[in-house]
Amino acid sequence: MLKSIYAILLAFICSASALGNNEDSLAYNLYKDKIVLYSDLGYNAAPFSIKDDFQEGFKRIKFNHNLKTAMGIGIAYKWFALRIGFTLPGTLRPVSRFGDARYSNLGIKFNVKKTFWDIDVRNYAGYSIMDGYKFNDSLNVLNPNQLSPDTRAISFSVNSWHFRSENINMPAILGQKGDYKRSVGCWYFKSTLNFFGVGNEGNPLIPFELIDTTQTKSFINTVSALDLGLVPGYAYVHRKGNWQVSAFGGIGGVVQAKFYAAQEVKRGFLGLAPRIDFRFIAGYSKPKYFFWFVTDFDVKSIGYQEMKYSQTYYSIKLVGGVRLDKKPKPKRRDSKQRK
Repeated sequence: MLKSIYAILLAFICSASALGNNEDSLAYNLYKDKIVLYSDLGYNAAPFSIKDDFQEGFKRIKFNHNLKTAMGIGIAYKWFALRIGFTLPGTLRPVSRFGDARYSNLGIKFNVKKTFWDIDVRNYAGYSIMDGYKFNDSLNVLNPNQLSPDTRAISFSVNSWHFRSENINMPAILGQKGDYKRSVGCWYFKSTLNFFGVGNEGNPLIPFELIDTTQTKSFINTVSALDLGLVPGYAYVHRKGNWQVSAFGGIGGVVQAKFYAAQEVKRGFLGLAPRIDFRFIAGYSKPKYFFWFVTDFDVKSIGYQEMKYSQTYYSIKLVGGVRLDKKPKPKRRDSKQRK
C-alpha cells in the first residue's frame, strides 16, 4: 500500500513540474457570495483488525460491518461549511450473516487565514467477526461470521492544512465553494489531532474460543488513543474544460497516548505511530452547479508490544449541488419626501 501511495505522489510531482507555474493570476475560482446547497450518496466503512498470537494458532481477527447506503446533506457559505450524514434503510448484505450496522457522522469545514480546517466525527456500531466458523463450531461456511452487535468504533479528528502555494485552495479542490481554471500542484503540511478507538460494552473484543486465560490483554474490551502529529504530502489538480480531477496524499507520524481496558485492568502507554492520508475527487463543475465522485482513506493504528489494532476509515460517494446567488437586499426608501 505504501509503494502505491509513493507512486501516486511521484506522478503528481512529475505532472506539476511539466506544467510549469503561472503566478499572474490565481488558478482557482471561489464563489464566496453564493449559497451552496449539496447532497451526497454512497458508502462509508470502518473495518478494523486485531493482530496477536491467539489460541488455536490464529494471528489476526478481522471485524467488519454491514454496508448501508449513506446520505449526506450540506450547506456552505463564505468561509464555513456544514455536512450531516446518516444511513438509509436496508443493508447491502444479508443481516443474518453480517448483522445490522448503525453509523452516522458530522463534518465541519472552515478557513482561517491561510489554513483550512476540517472537524470530523464518526460513529459506527454493530460489527461481525469475519470467518468465525474457523473457531466457532456453531457456525459454518454458509453462515461464516460471528455477529458482535455491541462492538462500536468512534473517531473524532481535527485536521488543518497549510499549502506552500497560494494557487492551492482546499475549498476549490473539494469542489463545493469553488473550482479550478487550470492545472496546478504543490506540497502541503497537515496537522492532525485524533481521538479514536473501539469497545464492546465491557465484554471482551476477542472471541471466547481464542482467549488465552493466562494473558490479561486477551480480555481486552476497549482500545483507544489520543494522538497529535504532522502529515506532509502533495496536492495536485488537473483541469480540462469543465472537468476537474484532484488528489492529495501524505505519509507522516504522530505522538500517541494509547490506552486499553481488560477486566478490571486499565493501562496507558506513550509511543509513535504512522499516519496515512489519501483523497481523490473527480467530476464536472460550472459556476451554478457541480457533480463529483469522491473517495477518501484514513488509516489509523495502535500497537501494544505484540498486539496491534489497525483501522481504515474510508468513504466512496457521489456529490451533487447548486450554487445560488443571494437575493439582493431591497433598497430602503426615504421616509420623508423631499420638498
